[in-house]
Amino acid sequence: MTRLYEQIIIAVDHSSEASYAFQTALGIASRNIGSTLHIVHVMDSSVLSPLNSGMETTTLERVQREADELLARFERQAEDYGLQFVRTVAEIGSPKNFIVKEYAKEIQADLIICGATGKSGLQRMFVGSVSEAIVRSATCDVLVIRTPEHLWET
Repeated sequence: MTRLYEQIIIAVDHSSEASYAFQTALGIASRNIGSTLHIVHVMDSSVLSPLNSGMETTTLERVQREADELLARFERQAEDYGLQFVRTVAEIGSPKNFIVKEYAKEIQADLIICGATGKSGLQRMFVGSVSEAIVRSATCDVLVIRTPEHLWET
């Protein structure tokens, strides 16, 4: 019996990995008729906070506008693909916490999809991996999508 996913989260940012993962999310959502695809973009507050202290209002507005444009682009693609139930969410905070501990819990997500960044071990040690945190913390199924150029990296 095929499992039906009703609440599907796709975590997106401006990366090619997120765009690639989004294509997979479209396919999964379309095969789970009646499901809702939640397109979630979290602007990392740890990156914005140092900037925030001296950041001009116009810069903050630009960051928010870019997030809105990103979500609108993904939403258009989902609608063009034929999905009926699409929701976009923009948040400022910790992507690792918001996606799993707040939003997935709130909507009772069945599946979280995200792209793998292909960061080296050293980069992950300092920056951390959102996809790794999602896999470790989620109580639902998680699908991490690697782009073709990262398939055989170690």
